[in-house]
Parts: sequence; C-alpha cells; structure tokens
Amino acid sequence: MPQPDRFGFLHIDLNSFFASVEQQLHPEMRGKPVGVCGTMADTGALIAASYEAKALGIHTLTKVGEAKRICPEIILVNGSHTEYSRFSHEIAAAVERCCPVAHTPSIDEMVCQLMGRECEPPNARRIALEIKQAIKDDVGDTLRCSIGMAPNRYLAKIASDMQKPDGLIGLLPSQLPRAIAHLELRDLPGVGAKTEERLNGKGITTMEQLLALDRTGMHRLWDSVWGDRLYHWLRGGETGDDGAPVASEVQKSLGHSHVMGPEFRSDGGAWSVAHKLLHKASMRLRMEKFYAGAMTVTIKYALTTEQAGRMGAKKHSSGIKSKGWAMEARFKDCQDTLSLLDVLRNVWKQRPRGEEFERPFFVGVTLRELIPEDEHQASLFGDPDNRADLSKTMDKLNLKYGHTTLHFAGMLPARDTAPTRIAFTQIPVQYGVEYM
Repeated sequence: MPQPDRFGFLHIDLNSFFASVEQQLHPEMRGKPVGVCGTMADTGALIAASYEAKALGIHTLTKVGEAKRICPEIILVNGSHTEYSRFSHEIAAAVERCCPVAHTPSIDEMVCQLMGRECEPPNARRIALEIKQAIKDDVGDTLRCSIGMAPNRYLAKIASDMQKPDGLIGLLPSQLPRAIAHLELRDLPGVGAKTEERLNGKGITTMEQLLALDRTGMHRLWDSVWGDRLYHWLRGGETGDDGAPVASEVQKSLGHSHVMGPEFRSDGGAWSVAHKLLHKASMRLRMEKFYAGAMTVTIKYALTTEQAGRMGAKKHSSGIKSKGWAMEARFKDCQDTLSLLDVLRNVWKQRPRGEEFERPFFVGVTLRELIPEDEHQASLFGDPDNRADLSKTMDKLNLKYGHTTLHFAGMLPARDTAPTRIAFTQIPVQYGVEYM
C-alpha cells in the first residue's frame, strides 16, 4: 500500500567526531588537517581524520606513516577518549532539548523517533535544523552533524550518509526507491565487503538490480527474512523493528583489551597490563550490578618475518604479524576483584611457551556469563576474607579520586597504561570522576 509522505525518524551522524572534538578543544587546530591516533607508531592507524585531512586523501584507518607521507604538516594527536565520551553526552543533552533521543547506536550517532505532527516534512526539517543549532550553541561550533530523515530507521541511516559534512537529506516514500537507486551496494547498512561479494556472486552488482527484485526475489537473495524486511525498508515501509538490530535482553559480557607499548612487550609487562584490565573490568562489573561466571583471556604475540612465513601468521590491524592464544575459565559466579584475580592468575599459568610466544603485544580480558545481582545465589559459607567488603571499599575511593587510586600491587607497573578506549558501539559511562 502507498505510504503517506511523512518522516518517522531522524538519524544524527556526527561528522569526523573525534577530530572535531580535538579542534573544539584546541582552536589552533581549526582549519588544519588533524589525525587522531590510537598509537603514534607509523604502523598504527588513524581512528579519525578531520575534513581538512580527508580532502587530502587521509581517512580513518590510514596508517600513521602514510598520513605523514601524504601531508607532512598533519597534526597528530593521541585520542582523548574521556573527552569524546563527555562530548557525546553533552551532544545528547543538546539534542534532547529539541527531540527525545530514542536510540544511541554508537558514540557518534543518535536516533530520534518522530511522533504526531512532528512527522510532517516541514516540522521534521525544522526539528533537524534546531538540533544542528543546539549542538553548535551548547557544545561547540566545530561539532557538525549530518541528519537523515526517513520513514524508518534503516533509510534514515542511509540518508545521513548521503551528504557530508553538515548535511540534511530527507527520503519520502513517494521518492522511493528511485531516490536511492544511484547508491552503491556498500552504502546499505549491513552490506560489507563479504556480503557484497556474495551478492555479486548471485548476479547483483548494482543498486538498480537489487531494487528491481520483488519481495520473493529479495527473500531468495538473502535466503532469510532479512530479505523481506529489506524489501520493505528500501521502499519506506516498516516491519516493526524499524531497521534496528534486535538487542539482547541481558548483557552477555564486558571487558577491556590493549595494544601494549614496546616497554610492556614481555611476560612481566603483559601480566601487569592484564592485571590492570581486570581491575577496570571488575569495577565495571560491580557498577553495572552483575556477577560473572566465566573469563576469557586473549594474548597476541608478534612474530618475526621468518616465524610468520613458517607458521602462516595473521596480520593484526596494527600491521604486526602475529599468533594468538585464548583460554576461557568457568567458575562460581562472583564480582569481587580478588576472586577474579585468582582466576586470571590460574589462566595466565596456562599461556603457551616457546620462541613464537616471547613477544606479547596485545592482551584482552573479558568477563562472560553475566547474571544480574538480584539473580545471584549467595554462598552458604559466607564471604571468605571479606572480599566483597574489600572491593566495595576500593570502589568508594576509586570513584572519588580515580579508578587507579587503590589497587593490588600486581598492576603497579601498568597503572598508567590501558586508558579508556571507545568501542564505537558502546559509549563509556562515567563512574565517579572518570569514564570507563
């Protein structure tokens, strides 16, 4: 059935977010090419680039060394993830002044659901312009965003990518699907390199070919109900989930990982970093009111050229050829740091030995099998050594003065390493004086 020409969602995409925050914090960087780094090593990759850098061909994931070759004058900065989290929360508050934020897909994206007369195109456009102005007034004039307006979330996301920076694009049902026929298959959310290759193998190489399929053809192409949903979304229809991934009702895991600096690439250094990661994860576990029943420890080891050729190594995103190891341990659910540290210590003893396992450069610690506090069954034998009380006391001090104020001695060498990093699909939360 024909859809009325109304918008249901606004998708707000912050443009070059990390680099824009740096330019807001440092006025001397404005108008200049800026690259935000995870690590300053030439083999590291940029996690963001300003629009001045993008105009020169420097983008997210460009190697640091390549960025310097393209533009020797580029300003490289270490990412300030605490500041990015703070700005994200401030921007969300600014958007809320204009329209409630219904979803936050990532740290640099927000979705507003329109209701009633807000759905009328002139009113939706007015709200979108108010959002842009509110971000500029409340947060900073370097923070620009592109906003997509559409009948469903899937199309709103597509529209937000169609004009950057500072874009405003609306896709009305009466314009569909011809308004998106010029796009590439990779412009569709959820279509990456592997999916595009699979579609090409089935004879679909252009958006026009995809849009020419009927609902049955779309179902066959995707071999699932996803094809039926996509058929309706691309034509402005709704399927009940608005193009959003279905969220799990209960969080399944939490953890931290870190690519270590050269000074920590040894057994002792890696252990202290793992200890620091567990310290952060166990504190978050208590703040988010969970118990954990399993832990996964991951270590990646750098290989020499000769070793890599002999073993068929994988290439890490940092460019390091590596060999990985991981182990999961299960235990009676707990949340205190000392008990979890016992588990980590036992897992660590199982790490591999040999010449190819002498140069650890990456460590990850993930707590799994999470259960809410109110579902935890207390032990009949009480709390040995008052471990829960000890963790609560540590939390009180660390929330007030910073999360590394009080800790066990094993993480002392790595106390200032492994700062908070942003996973784009999860925004760090402020606990006490810091974001984690």
